[in-house]
Amino acid sequence: MHPLDMWIMNNGKHFDSDKIPYIRDQLSRLPEQTLSNLYSLQFKDPTTITVVSALAGALGIDRFMLGDVGLGVAKLLLAGGCGVWWLVDIFLVGARAKELNFQSLMQAITAYSQPYTPYPPQQPPPPPNM
Repeated sequence: MHPLDMWIMNNGKHFDSDKIPYIRDQLSRLPEQTLSNLYSLQFKDPTTITVVSALAGALGIDRFMLGDVGLGVAKLLLAGGCGVWWLVDIFLVGARAKELNFQSLMQAITAYSQPYTPYPPQQPPPPPNM
């Protein structure tokens, strides 16, 4: 099996299914060694976050897991918006996790596709004196 197919098979559940063809296209442009580096990325599991949201979402734990600290504190202080915010978030946090995973992957692809420039940048040689 091709490493690209293996990566998508292992990580596809972390993304919206309509974005998989775009992800496949972007990853196919990377060298195979870079693809193996992407295995080190940690993605948020949408299923886990949805279950946490259903069980303890009124405490804002789901939003903390997504990195939305401000919304997590607000949800905690408002007791899940008297249950309404908690109920709505059960359906929203999975999609939010997939979107954050997609953004994280695109940032990593962009970082890996940039050519390496040594620091400090090398200065061009001075022109010869004539």
